[in-house]
Amino acid sequence: MDILLIAGMWLDGSAWDEVVPEIEKLGHRPVALNLPGQGDGNTAATLDEQVAAVVAAVDAADGPALVVGHSAACQLAWLTADRRPEAVARVALVGGMPSPSGEKYFGFFEPVDGVVPFPGWEPFEGPDSDDMSDAVKESVAAGAIAVPAGITQAVAELTDERRYAVPVTMVCPEYTPEQAKEWLAAGDIPELAKCTDVDYVDIDSGHWPMFTQPVELARILADCAKA
Repeated sequence: MDILLIAGMWLDGSAWDEVVPEIEKLGHRPVALNLPGQGDGNTAATLDEQVAAVVAAVDAADGPALVVGHSAACQLAWLTADRRPEAVARVALVGGMPSPSGEKYFGFFEPVDGVVPFPGWEPFEGPDSDDMSDAVKESVAAGAIAVPAGITQAVAELTDERRYAVPVTMVCPEYTPEQAKEWLAAGDIPELAKCTDVDYVDIDSGHWPMFTQPVELARILADCAKA
């Protein structure tokens, strides 16, 4: 199965460099996506352009694809399921969850001169990054890509209720499957509460398992592709 990999804020397709060969060993076809506004110099890139790029990758896949979103890009993966519910075999959400239609894509940090730069590691101290060495943190920060405001400030619109029939796997890094289930039961993840097929997988990592647990993350995603 084609496994489409979408990295979260400040990252591009290279974030999956250690995951891709492990997925290949397990017999699947990983595609680490580089989207508009991810290192191409296009500071005017929009969320609609990113959605279109992922949808194009789904359309080009050899059969229904597994779409993997990390962190904020979980919303991007879910938007893709909304646009192509018949062509997305499953959505894997790594360290994130989709928001309801009409909410801002990523409003946690305000843009500066039209982009949202990487804010440094201070906002992510604790369980998010405790498993990352100083060297890994330095490498990630050095390669961080400022995200255009046209992406972060855009309102995500979901329109096709067939998305609720697309199977979903929540990959739980800095939180547990039990916590995710509690949030779902409490109504904190209304999009997933409407889904007919949601399962949960634990991974012993912080928020960026592609850097700290690439082999285990690849195994989990390969299992998702078989499910």
